[in-house]
Amino acid sequence: MTVRTIELREPVMARNNEIAGTVRNRLAAAGVPALNLVSSPGSGKTLLLERTLAALSDELRMAVVTGDVQTQNDADRLARHTTRLVQAVVTGGACHLDAKQVDVALEAIDLAATDLLFVENVGNLVCPASWDLGEDAKVVLFSVTEGEDKPLKYPKVFRQAKYAVLTKIDLLPYVPFNVEQALGFAREVNPDLAFFRTSALTGEGLDTWFNFLRQLTRRPAPV
Repeated sequence: MTVRTIELREPVMARNNEIAGTVRNRLAAAGVPALNLVSSPGSGKTLLLERTLAALSDELRMAVVTGDVQTQNDADRLARHTTRLVQAVVTGGACHLDAKQVDVALEAIDLAATDLLFVENVGNLVCPASWDLGEDAKVVLFSVTEGEDKPLKYPKVFRQAKYAVLTKIDLLPYVPFNVEQALGFAREVNPDLAFFRTSALTGEGLDTWFNFLRQLTRRPAPV
């Protein structure tokens, strides 16, 4: 019996990285920063984006591309908070977005009239870590309900992220979660990781997040 092994990963990844470079160049030429939000399912990406769109849509022109395995439910939720197009990429089972999907989504975005691009990736801490989408930075979210050792279990995505958002901090009185230990684990993996502590439900910490986005787009906070 003869076995023929076909290695596809390297060419596929190389092609993805080539397209990601094109995406990055297009966004840079337009002066549009892009954030790739990654997390496990249920960590709060969509609610954070809902609160962000509701609070900042009058100040920042934000475009959103969402990825989900089967539905466009997240895109539908976000579309209620903005007059701009929210694009839903339904992967049909794939556990991540790729650069080609983002490149296609950019065709429907007027980058000259855009200040900031959010990409809400598929809920998964493994696959999205390996795929460059042409973003300026990955933002990894994890909630106080997930356990302090999440960064140690999924180090690659925390190592690649520039920013981390600790979500659902309103639940801290009710769950056994040590914030300083969690941040310590994260910084063991990535000492340069910048942290936000937020509750999208109560609004705690959101002003710091909003000001970060203003600075990212060079927009001053309102007086």
